[in-house]
Amino acid sequence: MLLNVIEHTHEPSALCHTLPIVFLHGLFGRARNFGFVQRRLATTHRTLALDLRNHGESPHGPMSYPIMAQDVYETLKFHMAEPCTLIGHSMGGKTAMMLALLYPQSVKHLIIVDIAPDHGGFSYPDLPQKLETIVFPPKLDLHKANTLLQPVITDNAVRQLMIQNIRLGENPGWIIGLHEILTALPLIVNWPSSLPENACYTGPTLFIRGENSLYIQPQNYSTMRHLFPHYTLESIASAGHWVHADAPQQFLACIKHFLETHG
Repeated sequence: MLLNVIEHTHEPSALCHTLPIVFLHGLFGRARNFGFVQRRLATTHRTLALDLRNHGESPHGPMSYPIMAQDVYETLKFHMAEPCTLIGHSMGGKTAMMLALLYPQSVKHLIIVDIAPDHGGFSYPDLPQKLETIVFPPKLDLHKANTLLQPVITDNAVRQLMIQNIRLGENPGWIIGLHEILTALPLIVNWPSSLPENACYTGPTLFIRGENSLYIQPQNYSTMRHLFPHYTLESIASAGHWVHADAPQQFLACIKHFLETHG
């Protein structure tokens, strides 16, 4: 499956002299969630942000991490964007890890944002069932969408995340493949129990965690080291799970330092 791509490259030389940087968003997110960081890095690199399947403007279909990794692999090949620096947040981070394990030749540098190769990555287990009960009116604007979701999603940041997945105006509804996402949610929250024999990505790997997030814990370190033996871990102060939104400047500086360190 070819995924929808948002590409930014402000410097023509970036196409020739630097590796592409590819962004993968989290659950219920979309490519444009990395807008600030993508635009800044586009001054020196070719950058591509992808809508994962069932999200944004990408096609819908069954979900699992091997399937989503295959989508990304096919999309990178189509856009001649490999090898790349691959950055993934939450569900996108697990997809990025799977891509690096299955297709290591496609990933030169790996950056995983606030997720570990383990159970986790979804803070609102009661949200999906409530989403299915929402009845949309014949016409909907941004203000009314906020009001419609408020009884279901009390957290404003999460509510704004979900509003971006609604088609506003006449005949409103979900843009995302909600049914496919909910069906696959047990797989998405978890990490595959079986991986290819000797699965290991030996390239430079950076895990970035938010200081206020619980998604990367010491009990994850042994699995991280087994699968990604050359990983380092950085923590960004005062940031939660959405590190790139909570502390964009610190997040950007962390990425730049990692890329400078590893050429």
